[in-house]
Amino acid sequence: MGLQGHVNLCGDNTAWLADLEPNLSCFLDLWGPAVPYDYSSNLQYEDLKMSQDVLAITGGASGIGLASAVAMAGDHGAIALLDQNPEALATAAKDAAFGERPVHTFECDVSDAVAMIELARRVETDIGPVRTLVTSAGILHNPATVLDMDLAEHNRVWDVNYHGTLYTIRAFAPAMTERGIGAIVTLGSINSFAALPLPAYCPSKTALMRLTEMLSVELGRKGVRINGVAPTYVLTPALKAKIASGDRDENLIRRAGALDMFVHPEHVASVIRFLCSDAAAAVTGVMLPVDAGWQAATTFNTFVGGVPWQD
Repeated sequence: MGLQGHVNLCGDNTAWLADLEPNLSCFLDLWGPAVPYDYSSNLQYEDLKMSQDVLAITGGASGIGLASAVAMAGDHGAIALLDQNPEALATAAKDAAFGERPVHTFECDVSDAVAMIELARRVETDIGPVRTLVTSAGILHNPATVLDMDLAEHNRVWDVNYHGTLYTIRAFAPAMTERGIGAIVTLGSINSFAALPLPAYCPSKTALMRLTEMLSVELGRKGVRINGVAPTYVLTPALKAKIASGDRDENLIRRAGALDMFVHPEHVASVIRFLCSDAAAAVTGVMLPVDAGWQAATTFNTFVGGVPWQD
């Protein structure tokens, strides 16, 4: 079925809209009916806010995940921290500043798809409806060549960074779409935009950007937004360990961007909170850099004529 006739888009011609709608319906039917969702109103948000709505975060025991939980604790009825490290979970629940919000901890392996489905069911049943999901679980590796990198390490990075994100969203998103409301944030990286000598980590973060974009269309029709953040080098416990072992240079990290500064987990958490808030109601499908100007500085500083100043 095709569009009938030609449309003068430059003139005062609105009759084509009547012809366009039935022709588009055959494509929209492939997706099923869209969930009615008034993005200009907070009624649905407030209705859910009155219940025990939950913030769920993988990798929630430390780093960006924990900082995000602290930043958004006051926006939710309860917090669910999901992590593979039970000792770190216990410490986070005891020491982090969550105010009066109840904190629930769950040991998990995000690379186990079946286990994540069961975990999502437990969170929804035992705590309440998940309104916000942050997929912060991820692992690093040292620079290597594609031809020589240990394949077991390569596969583990993909299992956690990419498949772990995919499995987590597949576990939690169905209930969110059924309710017709929710926000998800994935953890990309500056590696999502540039080729760096990390042959597992870099492609996994690039794939996450594309996954986030695809899901924004799939989930958006059901009232659920999904975005990503793309941090630069962040002083997480994992990166601090790399610095301590001599595998990373802290001075190079501080001067990597347009701003001479260290980026801390709290900087990223504040952006994640924005993306999950009603202030970002019209934002979905983006991978937002939180990089102190790393992308701009990386290209700018490669100009072969030099920069027009002296440090």
